Amino acid sequence: MRVLCAFPEAMPSSNSRPPACLAPVAVLALLLHLSLSSQVGDRRPLPVDRAPGLKEKTLILLDVSTKNPVRTVNENFLSLQLDPSIIHDGWLDFLSSKRLVTLARGLSPAFLRFGGKRTDFLQFQNLRNPAKSRGGPGPDYYLKNYEDDIVRSDVALDKQKGCKIAQHPDVMLELQREKAAQMHLVLLKEQFSNTYSNLVLTARSLDKLYNFADCSGLHLIFALNALRRNPNNSWNSSSALSLLKYSASKKYNISWELGNEPNNYRTMHGRAVNGSQLGKDYIQLKSLLQPIRIYSRASLYGPNIGRPRKNVIALLDGFMKVAGSTVDAVTWQHCYIDGRVVKVMDFLKTRLLDTLSDQIRKIQKVVNAYTPGKKIWLEGVVTTSAGGTNNLSDSYAAGFLWLNTLGMLANQGIDVVIRHSFFDHGYNHLVDQNFNPLPDYWLSLLYKRLIGPKVLAVHVAGLQRKPRPGRVIRDKLRIYAHCTNHHNHNYVRGSITLFIINLHRSRKKIKLAGTLRDKLVHQYLLQPYGQEGLKSKSVQLNGQPLVMVDDGTLPELKPRPLRAGRTLVIPPVTMGFYVVKNVHALACRYR
Repeated sequence: MRVLCAFPEAMPSSNSRPPACLAPVAVLALLLHLSLSSQVGDRRPLPVDRAPGLKEKTLILLDVSTKNPVRTVNENFLSLQLDPSIIHDGWLDFLSSKRLVTLARGLSPAFLRFGGKRTDFLQFQNLRNPAKSRGGPGPDYYLKNYEDDIVRSDVALDKQKGCKIAQHPDVMLELQREKAAQMHLVLLKEQFSNTYSNLVLTARSLDKLYNFADCSGLHLIFALNALRRNPNNSWNSSSALSLLKYSASKKYNISWELGNEPNNYRTMHGRAVNGSQLGKDYIQLKSLLQPIRIYSRASLYGPNIGRPRKNVIALLDGFMKVAGSTVDAVTWQHCYIDGRVVKVMDFLKTRLLDTLSDQIRKIQKVVNAYTPGKKIWLEGVVTTSAGGTNNLSDSYAAGFLWLNTLGMLANQGIDVVIRHSFFDHGYNHLVDQNFNPLPDYWLSLLYKRLIGPKVLAVHVAGLQRKPRPGRVIRDKLRIYAHCTNHHNHNYVRGSITLFIINLHRSRKKIKLAGTLRDKLVHQYLLQPYGQEGLKSKSVQLNGQPLVMVDDGTLPELKPRPLRAGRTLVIPPVTMGFYVVKNVHALACRYR
């Protein structure tokens, strides 16, 4: 392996007094130590910072191992989630919107998980129109005409795929926003009180959900209600069986799950389900799927546990012992900030960014004890709980957590990460209720366009502060590397894409070395747009604001070419993608 080194841009003068002459030697010795240590085993992004006493910027040298990937993740690595609350607030009926489908298509291929806290209060009824079956529509004018208006609006067809794509009138969307705003307060009250009302999913609603997934190029994963229990605490599968039969009759290609965060069932329902019983329930679900020809080989995922505390790990252990071989991937959820006031600077704390790493190791330890090599998914990741925080969870600042999550999970071998949520109530979503993409959407779009499934090892050399006793030096400059997405025809196979997070309040200079030296680079620098700074809900790419085109299509993501051999200058508190062209990386030349 090539030994990398780095040199400060300014060194002590030759006119310094004799004791100061030793400084260059000490710096070179430190550089040699860092260079050698970067080659040994640890493939995480290495901490890089300014040395004490050096006022000038430090040049960081970067190389990437191109012979073999260290990991290969799922082609659908970045995937999406929709919460069943969209039935409650009425947004499910607007999933046929041309604008929403266009935004979702931009993030395909991906999985679409339909699940969340209200999964275990969801009942399926094979009725075409529940309002008419009750003997009449609801009391107010909007609901009275709602169902027929929706049906009339679902008339335009995408001829290529035969999908129902709608152009909903502005007045209908405005009425829906008013209804959703009122329902949002009800949903928040339920969430804070941990008391949830039942939801009814009709056949028509399931049709619309599947239409959205299919038209958008997303594979639907449906989470079934696991809280329907028999007196002996076994799973009551009657409602699920009805849904399975209806889906099979429509030939819907769906994968399945059972329940959501089973570790919370005691507080939500007053009845606990241990890991062993949950494992038996999954085996029961598998037995329901096998006689149905279209689902005999359908994928099954679970158990979708929450944060791996001691009691949750015990539940996972019991589940894996009984049903570890039944599921195709083991799933869990993560929330970074839970139940406290959030400030914009919280999203820049490296300690917060690193909380996920320990959870990954805990999950992997249990899974590998029973089924070594079993795929693990992070299925439902949010920045803040209780629907998020307005002007923070939906701002540019939240992107640091999201992009670092993607990099860390791929580096540590997690196969899929599902973002909660694509479009929803609250503020953790990628698209708002005006169908406008938020900063995390643009970040996800760039990731999808540029990042392939093969993960590469990064080697960095630079200057670091000398650690003081009791103080942990954490990474404020995070660098990840992947093979460039082979579906992106702008780049030949063998190209490499770096994505870099700079949390420092100063710019950082990176010199590409080794296999990356003197290569042409395309920069995709994402920065906040507008006066709000880090709280902005708009972003700019290489200085140009990102907005959807007037005809409702996605804009072209234009790179800024950097001349070969040029030092990368990373602005303070920003993130970006850098495609290194014509590397001819062996790891990236073949699928």
